[in-house]
Amino acid sequence: YIHSEEDYFICAIADGLGNGVVARQSAEVIPHVLERYHHESLDELLSRCNEYMVQKRGAAVAIVRVNYKEGTIEYSCVGNVRLYILHGCDKMIYPLPVMGYLSGRPQKMNTQKYKYDVGDLFFLHSDGITLNSPKASMKQSSNAYDLYKIVKESAQSG
Repeated sequence: YIHSEEDYFICAIADGLGNGVVARQSAEVIPHVLERYHHESLDELLSRCNEYMVQKRGAAVAIVRVNYKEGTIEYSCVGNVRLYILHGCDKMIYPLPVMGYLSGRPQKMNTQKYKYDVGDLFFLHSDGITLNSPKASMKQSSNAYDLYKIVKESAQSG
């Protein structure tokens, strides 16, 4: 899911547990919730998504919001979705995800906030992608499209 407003950008990855139709049904819930409530806090969004997971297989979900006016990036995650932030072309930030998955059961949400400047890069991915050196891949990328090409190339060769 990707959505942009004048003040912020929000994106998310939802990885349904298992595979096939049942996994896809769990993952497809997330964009519908975010589309309707994208203006809410990340903790509120994850809680809403969790409510919709009752009687579904469940999903690993991560949400990122870049707030242009505040110069911040927020991240909240439940499950095996990773975020890398390259801040200032040198400092790598790698927040640890909360283990588990959204399933409708009570879940502790933990939104983390970092400084974010124009030109910083972030990379969000589920466990289907493996990068040998995320920092090196990000440092050799001058923009998001360059990073995409590097990740795509490494995924095809792996």
